Amino acid sequence: MLIDSSILAFFSAATVVVHGLGIAHAAHAVMNVRSSRGAIAWSISLITFPWLAIPLYWILGRTKFHGYSEAIRSVYTQHYQFVRQAYMEIAKFQVPVVAKLEPLQLLAEACIGIPFTSGNNAKLLINGQQTYAAMLSAIASANGYILLQSYIIVDDKAGNEFKDALIAKAKQGVRVYLIYDEIGSNKISHLYIKSLQKYDIQVSAFHTTKGRGNRFQLNFRNHRKILVVDGRTAFIGGLNIGDEYLGKNPRLSPWRDTHMMLQGPTVQSLQGCFLQDWYWATRQVIDVNWQVQPNWESDYTALVFPTGPADKLKACKLFFVNTINQAQTRLWIATPYFVPDDSTLTALKLAALRGVDVRIILPNRPDHLLVYLCSFSYYTEMKAMNIQLYRYKRGFMHQKVILIDEEMAGVGTVNLDNRSFFLNFEVMGFVANSQFVKSVEEMLQADLAAALAVDFSDYERKSFWFKLAVKISSLLKPLL
Repeated sequence: MLIDSSILAFFSAATVVVHGLGIAHAAHAVMNVRSSRGAIAWSISLITFPWLAIPLYWILGRTKFHGYSEAIRSVYTQHYQFVRQAYMEIAKFQVPVVAKLEPLQLLAEACIGIPFTSGNNAKLLINGQQTYAAMLSAIASANGYILLQSYIIVDDKAGNEFKDALIAKAKQGVRVYLIYDEIGSNKISHLYIKSLQKYDIQVSAFHTTKGRGNRFQLNFRNHRKILVVDGRTAFIGGLNIGDEYLGKNPRLSPWRDTHMMLQGPTVQSLQGCFLQDWYWATRQVIDVNWQVQPNWESDYTALVFPTGPADKLKACKLFFVNTINQAQTRLWIATPYFVPDDSTLTALKLAALRGVDVRIILPNRPDHLLVYLCSFSYYTEMKAMNIQLYRYKRGFMHQKVILIDEEMAGVGTVNLDNRSFFLNFEVMGFVANSQFVKSVEEMLQADLAAALAVDFSDYERKSFWFKLAVKISSLLKPLL
């Protein structure tokens, strides 16, 4: 059968146009993709297979989140005096840190403009029952307002317990604001949201696809978990809201996680992080309490460090690499997902070479198979550098915790992977206090007792097909 000449001409023209667009997109990738290997992979794909690669590039190719920083600068300009007053309230508590932490102090000020502060209290919350109890108690104590943000909110028993607690406070006249990530919380029901809004609770998705040029960028996430009550008490950590985080998913039970409760200037810092996300999502400015209530009884030195793909600098990666470089005797890291980029892996190897006790705790039971497989691709390098790896065997470990020498510990939402470093909005709390560091040490020692030290030579005995799966998964490192 002969093909109509007009149809042939159309497809020929379309082919020329698509391949031309592929070349244009390849040029964009060369100019903008963060790594040379990623730029090469994208450019070859876009030139060779433009029909498939162009839409994938729209969705997965960008690491810079457009519009967020501009929106925040705009609202800062409009409310300059107010913003300056809020900053000065926090800055009153700026405190010198020990000499070895000075590089982190300088980096924090350069990246986020907020220093380490004194007058803080920090309390570890281990696992879901303890964390939810403390959060619900804080919600019940609210008199003025509640700011709640979670990457995942599930419409189940735990999710409804939080919903009922928020509604109860809204009925008492407390202002309630809730942000969720629309991709992480894609199973949240319309009825759940409507039942909150019925009582004048302000609810919004974060809207990662909002703004010019972001419509197809489904690769970004707001991974933060924040609760602020009345500007007095705040919470951050690894726990989302749902039954799974109480260990009620048989496949991943028991669920091992860590959260942290904060008081003092860090509460206002964390509050500022929430307000920026709220303004991006809604273009609304919330009236909150900026009066710091220091806790001089504890008087911990602490820092809240929010990061994200809208940062001018790659703040998350810079801070973690710098933190690793400061370690002199001990560096313990607990993370569910281990997909470090080259510079982070190099920092870990250098730490081990200079005699630092480097221990990394990972889950033994995967919840994301590709990420789990990819972690095996580092075994050869870790073995050569005497980095100690442990696989947590008592259920699934989801905590994000770092312990540096005797000086500092961090709890928050950052995983040791490219997604946290480059694609997600994240937040960590760092505490430089010997008492808090000791509590984190004891917690991680208990986790190590429930973990199996990895014999790296075991990987060499794995089947060809397992090693092939590991190699294939490692090709996707920039996306994991």
